[in-house]
Amino acid sequence: MQLLPTDILIAGQWRRGAGEPVDTVDPATGRVLATVHSASVDEVAEAAEAAAKAVADPAWRDMPAHERARLLHRIAELTEEAAPDLAAVQTADTGKTLTETRALALSAAGTFRYMAAALETAEDTVTPSRGPYVTMSVHEPIGVVGAINPWNSPVASDAQKIAPALAAGNAVLLKPAAWTPLVSLALGRLITRALDEFGLPTALLSVLPGSGRTVGDALVRHPLVARIGFTGGTETGRSIAAIAGEKLVPASLELGGKSPTIVRADADIEQALAGVLFGIFSSSGQSCIAGSRLFVAREIHDAFVGELVERVRKLRVGPGTDPATQVGPLVHHRHRDSVAAYVDLARSEGARVLCGGAAPQGERYQDGAYYLPTVLDGLANTSRTCQEEIFGPVLVALPYDDEEDLVRQANDSVYGLACGIWTRDLRAAWRIARRIEAGTVWINTYKQFSASTPFSGWKDSGLGTEKGRDAIRAYQRQKSLYWGTSDLPLPWAN
Repeated sequence: MQLLPTDILIAGQWRRGAGEPVDTVDPATGRVLATVHSASVDEVAEAAEAAAKAVADPAWRDMPAHERARLLHRIAELTEEAAPDLAAVQTADTGKTLTETRALALSAAGTFRYMAAALETAEDTVTPSRGPYVTMSVHEPIGVVGAINPWNSPVASDAQKIAPALAAGNAVLLKPAAWTPLVSLALGRLITRALDEFGLPTALLSVLPGSGRTVGDALVRHPLVARIGFTGGTETGRSIAAIAGEKLVPASLELGGKSPTIVRADADIEQALAGVLFGIFSSSGQSCIAGSRLFVAREIHDAFVGELVERVRKLRVGPGTDPATQVGPLVHHRHRDSVAAYVDLARSEGARVLCGGAAPQGERYQDGAYYLPTVLDGLANTSRTCQEEIFGPVLVALPYDDEEDLVRQANDSVYGLACGIWTRDLRAAWRIARRIEAGTVWINTYKQFSASTPFSGWKDSGLGTEKGRDAIRAYQRQKSLYWGTSDLPLPWAN
């Protein structure tokens, strides 16, 4: 596999895009890794038209479900075999640690494997008859689907959309983030290899890098794109939802988050400290589910936050290629500046910076997009810092007095993506988990995922779900069939 692929996949063919060139940069060094030419609007249309033909090709259209499952298993095998290369590409492109990018590559393989198993065991239904007929509910492909993914975990996010879409019998137009297209292109080569091995049209997948305003907008608006899957910012999600509404096509939207992580007075303190650190500072905080608002019972707040700050100061910041690194660089220098601006905003709102709050000093860091893990306190939950998604290694600590105060503050957010609860009291955990307005709640753990468990956002955190058995059905249309069984003539028969 080419280590740094720069050709893009248009209508089943690998070639240089006709759109603007975009440099992809190693955020650890500032060095340009490769220049990828974006897709043009015309190439998006070309890919959509080729995808529609590929969906109608009898080789794909008439392929039995268990054969499509074999294809997904083959993609899983190729992805697993290529995991070291995929990890290296993603680390170079995003700055994530190799430990994390290896796990993401293997997660992608696991997603294809799970969707293959779910497809093998998917069943349509004979529904209860209410007359002289047999009724059946069946599911068929939507056709051409658009998938738009962000830059923070591209290979895993790609698999979460491509795998169920192919399992459902569709074609996919994938738009990776402009900053981090390389691992998506590498995954695309593996998938087209598998399609070719099975004698299937490679136009079933296109990988179309470029800006959201050009490529993303063209993809979403194209009349042949009959479903949209998007992961990214809430405002972009709103605009996509509006276009989907105009077209009357389904859309799933995984959007922003400002997730609360809760430490009760009865928590296992060591477990909670480790969990809070991992929940916000892994991935350098560049995660929609990051536990960015820390609520600690007032009676232990000062001691807990004090110990947490001491541990944050010891986190090892460095390039993702260094096995000792715990917190890598941010994805891009412009994003690092955005995070720094939020910390400046926090200061203006009256925050105390307990640790971090700046880029690290030293020759090792001078060219990279680094920012120190940061802990703030002294803010009200109503402050902009506590309400807006920063998407970086910034944690805000807040005390709470009792359960009513906790639930009120935790739910006082436009977001509802995730939550973490640290407690030894199982009854309290159940009670609070059911009251929190979020699609995923972790209890005495954080950032654990399963391909078999649905993932969704509430409120401004999104619409629809990903993962789980129902992910395949979300990429299909339901159809009802009626089979008449009576020999008697129908009403009005001559």
